[in-house]
Amino acid sequence: MTMTKIGDMNAYVAAPVTAPKAAILVVPEIFGLNEGIRRKCDGWAAQGYLAVGIEIFWRFAPGVELNPDVEAELNQAFGYFQHYDPNDGVLDIEAALKAIRHGVAGQPPVARIGLVGYCLGGRLAYMAATRTDVDCAVGYYGVMIETMLNEAHAIANPLMLHIPTADHFVGPEAQAAIHAALDAHPKVTLHDYQGLDHGFAAEMGNRRHEEGADLADGRTAAFFAQHLG
Repeated sequence: MTMTKIGDMNAYVAAPVTAPKAAILVVPEIFGLNEGIRRKCDGWAAQGYLAVGIEIFWRFAPGVELNPDVEAELNQAFGYFQHYDPNDGVLDIEAALKAIRHGVAGQPPVARIGLVGYCLGGRLAYMAATRTDVDCAVGYYGVMIETMLNEAHAIANPLMLHIPTADHFVGPEAQAAIHAALDAHPKVTLHDYQGLDHGFAAEMGNRRHEEGADLADGRTAAFFAQHLG
């Protein structure tokens, strides 16, 4: 496990003990490349994947790590979110995909890559599915996806979205719009989590719902095993 750079962007690389079967690109929430995201990467490495976590606010808040359970840090994260252009996130994802395919941080090149993102990273997972050649993508409680459903026709590779029904950032109307646009899409799988809220699959802290996180993470692992080999 090591920190490295992809261009000017910080990245955390977790490598398996044997040759990786594929790679997983991990795109964080608005709280940066913090301990929870690093643990996500470590978990994928333990399952045999080369895992690479990238920071998303590096252009104006490089190296930031925030705790959502601390109110001041939560508000700081919301401030960063207001300044963020998600189109930049797609550029960062493309840069990371290229780095992984050419060999990142001294690791061997890996051709097949899945992506998993959380919150803002969940939105970027959807955008990666519509705009990049990532082999498959998973989004957890992605925000503002309902504003980009006109791009759904461009989804060419498998996409899975985890949707907590009590998400206080993604309301019932937004959820209904996502289902209406994507339920019939042959490349998309949607999972609802009744009564759960935003952040339920966080690795630690007050937001985590153990049973819901285990269910969603098991589905994600099976999805990657199916589509990445």
